Amino acid sequence: MFRGQFEHAIDEKGRLSIPAKFREVLREEKTLVLTGSDSFLTAYPLTEWRALEERLRANPKFKREQRDFLRFVYSSAEDVAMDSQGRILIPQGLRQRSGIAREVIIIGVMDTIEIWDKARWEAKVSSAPSPEELSAKLGELGI
Repeated sequence: MFRGQFEHAIDEKGRLSIPAKFREVLREEKTLVLTGSDSFLTAYPLTEWRALEERLRANPKFKREQRDFLRFVYSSAEDVAMDSQGRILIPQGLRQRSGIAREVIIIGVMDTIEIWDKARWEAKVSSAPSPEELSAKLGELGI
Protein backbone atom coordinates (compact mmCIF):
# COMPACT_ATOMS: atom_id res chain seq x y z
CA MET A 1 0.00 0.00 0.00
CA PHE A 2 1.43 3.34 -1.07
CA ARG A 3 0.74 6.39 1.08
CA GLY A 4 2.28 9.81 1.42
CA GLN A 5 3.70 12.62 -0.64
CA PHE A 6 7.35 13.22 -1.50
CA GLU A 7 9.17 15.94 -3.38
CA HIS A 8 11.97 14.78 -5.68
CA ALA A 9 13.85 15.93 -8.76
CA ILE A 10 14.43 14.17 -12.05
CA ASP A 11 18.11 14.18 -12.94
CA GLU A 12 19.59 15.26 -16.28
CA LYS A 13 19.39 11.67 -17.59
CA GLY A 14 15.65 11.42 -16.82
CA ARG A 15 16.05 9.25 -13.72
CA LEU A 16 13.82 9.57 -10.69
CA SER A 17 14.54 8.13 -7.27
CA ILE A 18 11.59 6.22 -5.84
CA PRO A 19 11.04 7.24 -2.19
CA ALA A 20 12.53 4.78 0.33
CA LYS A 21 9.09 4.25 1.89
CA PHE A 22 7.76 3.07 -1.49
CA ARG A 23 10.84 0.95 -2.18
CA GLU A 24 10.04 -0.95 1.03
CA VAL A 25 6.61 -1.81 -0.40
CA LEU A 26 8.27 -2.82 -3.68
CA ARG A 27 10.88 -5.06 -1.96
CA GLU A 28 10.73 -7.89 -4.49
CA GLU A 29 9.13 -5.95 -7.32
CA LYS A 30 11.77 -4.24 -9.44
CA THR A 31 9.65 -3.45 -12.50
CA LEU A 32 7.01 -0.75 -12.73
CA VAL A 33 4.68 -0.03 -15.63
CA LEU A 34 4.38 3.71 -16.33
CA THR A 35 1.41 5.18 -18.14
CA GLY A 36 0.89 8.81 -18.94
CA SER A 37 -1.90 11.30 -19.10
CA ASP A 38 -1.89 15.00 -19.83
CA SER A 39 -1.43 15.78 -16.14
CA PHE A 40 0.64 13.07 -14.43
CA LEU A 41 2.18 9.60 -14.69
CA THR A 42 0.89 6.50 -12.97
CA ALA A 43 3.38 3.82 -11.92
CA TYR A 44 1.92 0.36 -11.44
CA PRO A 45 3.91 -2.41 -9.74
CA LEU A 46 4.02 -5.21 -12.31
CA THR A 47 1.74 -7.44 -10.21
CA GLU A 48 -0.89 -4.66 -10.01
CA TRP A 49 -0.60 -4.07 -13.76
CA ARG A 50 -1.19 -7.75 -14.45
CA ALA A 51 -4.25 -7.73 -12.15
CA LEU A 52 -5.59 -4.72 -14.06
CA GLU A 53 -5.05 -6.56 -17.34
CA GLU A 54 -7.05 -9.54 -16.05
CA ARG A 55 -9.96 -7.27 -15.13
CA LEU A 56 -9.77 -5.63 -18.54
CA ARG A 57 -9.75 -9.00 -20.30
CA ALA A 58 -12.98 -9.91 -18.51
CA ASN A 59 -14.79 -6.98 -20.16
CA PRO A 60 -16.04 -7.05 -23.75
CA LYS A 61 -13.57 -5.32 -26.05
CA PHE A 62 -16.25 -4.39 -28.56
CA LYS A 63 -17.40 -1.48 -26.41
CA ARG A 64 -16.04 1.74 -27.83
CA GLU A 65 -15.08 3.16 -24.44
CA GLN A 66 -13.10 0.02 -23.60
CA ARG A 67 -11.21 0.14 -26.90
CA ASP A 68 -10.48 3.84 -26.46
CA PHE A 69 -9.23 3.23 -22.93
CA LEU A 70 -7.02 0.34 -24.04
CA ARG A 71 -5.53 2.37 -26.88
CA PHE A 72 -4.78 5.33 -24.66
CA VAL A 73 -3.30 3.35 -21.78
CA TYR A 74 -1.31 0.84 -23.81
CA SER A 75 0.05 3.38 -26.27
CA SER A 76 1.76 5.20 -23.42
CA ALA A 77 2.68 2.18 -21.26
CA GLU A 78 6.39 1.57 -20.62
CA ASP A 79 8.03 -1.07 -18.45
CA VAL A 80 10.76 0.53 -16.34
CA ALA A 81 13.20 -1.31 -14.12
CA MET A 82 14.31 0.05 -10.78
CA ASP A 83 18.09 0.12 -10.52
CA SER A 84 20.13 -0.84 -7.45
CA GLN A 85 19.83 2.73 -6.14
CA GLY A 86 16.03 2.72 -6.37
CA ARG A 87 15.82 4.91 -9.47
CA ILE A 88 13.70 4.53 -12.58
CA LEU A 89 14.30 6.08 -15.98
CA ILE A 90 11.26 8.02 -17.13
CA PRO A 91 11.21 8.06 -20.94
CA GLN A 92 11.31 11.51 -22.52
CA GLY A 93 8.01 10.93 -24.35
CA LEU A 94 6.17 10.22 -21.11
CA ARG A 95 7.71 13.27 -19.45
CA GLN A 96 6.61 15.46 -22.33
CA ARG A 97 3.13 13.94 -22.55
CA SER A 98 2.44 14.58 -18.87
CA GLY A 99 4.21 17.96 -18.65
CA ILE A 100 6.78 16.75 -16.15
CA ALA A 101 9.89 18.87 -15.88
CA ARG A 102 12.57 18.59 -13.20
CA GLU A 103 10.76 19.08 -9.88
CA VAL A 104 8.12 16.44 -9.15
CA ILE A 105 5.76 15.35 -6.43
CA ILE A 106 5.40 11.61 -5.93
CA ILE A 107 2.22 10.49 -4.19
CA GLY A 108 1.00 7.12 -3.03
CA VAL A 109 -2.50 6.22 -4.18
CA MET A 110 -3.27 2.85 -2.62
CA ASP A 111 -1.84 0.31 -5.09
CA THR A 112 -0.21 2.77 -7.47
CA ILE A 113 2.19 5.70 -7.46
CA GLU A 114 1.47 9.00 -9.19
CA ILE A 115 4.24 11.28 -10.44
CA TRP A 116 3.22 14.91 -10.93
CA ASP A 117 5.06 17.97 -12.13
CA LYS A 118 5.39 20.04 -8.96
CA ALA A 119 3.61 23.13 -10.36
CA ARG A 120 0.73 21.04 -11.72
CA TRP A 121 0.35 19.24 -8.38
CA GLU A 122 0.25 22.55 -6.49
CA ALA A 123 -2.41 23.86 -8.90
CA LYS A 124 -4.43 20.65 -8.44
CA VAL A 125 -4.25 20.90 -4.65
CA SER A 126 -5.18 24.58 -4.62
CA SER A 127 -8.30 23.91 -6.71
CA ALA A 128 -9.34 20.73 -4.86
CA PRO A 129 -12.56 20.55 -2.86
CA SER A 130 -12.29 21.15 0.89
CA PRO A 131 -11.90 18.17 3.24
CA GLU A 132 -15.51 18.72 4.32
CA GLU A 133 -16.74 18.53 0.72
CA LEU A 134 -14.70 15.39 0.09
CA SER A 135 -16.08 13.78 3.25
CA ALA A 136 -19.62 14.59 2.15
CA LYS A 137 -18.98 13.00 -1.28
CA LEU A 138 -17.59 9.86 0.38
CA GLY A 139 -20.70 9.71 2.54
CA GLU A 140 -22.85 9.89 -0.59
CA LEU A 141 -20.92 6.93 -1.95
CA GLY A 142 -21.48 4.97 1.24
CA ILE A 143 -17.84 5.06 2.32
